[in-house]
Amino acid sequence: MDWLVVGLGNPGDRYARTRHNIGFEVAELLGSRWELPRAKQRFAGLYTDGRTGPGGPRVGLLLPQTFMNESGRSVGPARGATGIPLERVLVLHDEIDLPFGEVKTRLGGGLAGHNGLKSLNRDIGGPDFHRVRIGVGRPDSTDPEIVSAHVLGRFSEPRTEVEALIVAAADEAERLVHA
Repeated sequence: MDWLVVGLGNPGDRYARTRHNIGFEVAELLGSRWELPRAKQRFAGLYTDGRTGPGGPRVGLLLPQTFMNESGRSVGPARGATGIPLERVLVLHDEIDLPFGEVKTRLGGGLAGHNGLKSLNRDIGGPDFHRVRIGVGRPDSTDPEIVSAHVLGRFSEPRTEVEALIVAAADEAERLVHA
């Protein structure tokens, strides 16, 4: 296994297509692009693996089904079972500190108050994993309830712009995996 790619989100229809679940949507697009087998319940998540294409890197693709705040309980066992080094874990996640539509990558760094990243840091051995940070924008408030409602709410932007953001994030993930 060359990479463990993790899409962060919350399970269930209630959270589908919310800002917090954009990591799931990017991971699902990657699974489709790479023609990976249908995901099965494993590691407290939905897991599949295969190659990104003929001769391409071998990847595991995981969508934790533990809720965002406990995603490390899924990723930790997956990382242990696959033997993936920490720097070969790639996490796809929403980022309120980036404007909507912006995508950035980084290796390690701070956790910026993101509960999913905090859980990963705690349960997989540190913060030195790769991230595709997917800009979902920040509300005009620092009130925790307003911020929570923003990330757990559906996008107000047109679906075509959300889909373009998902494609851009998937492109960045592929760039990292094939580097």
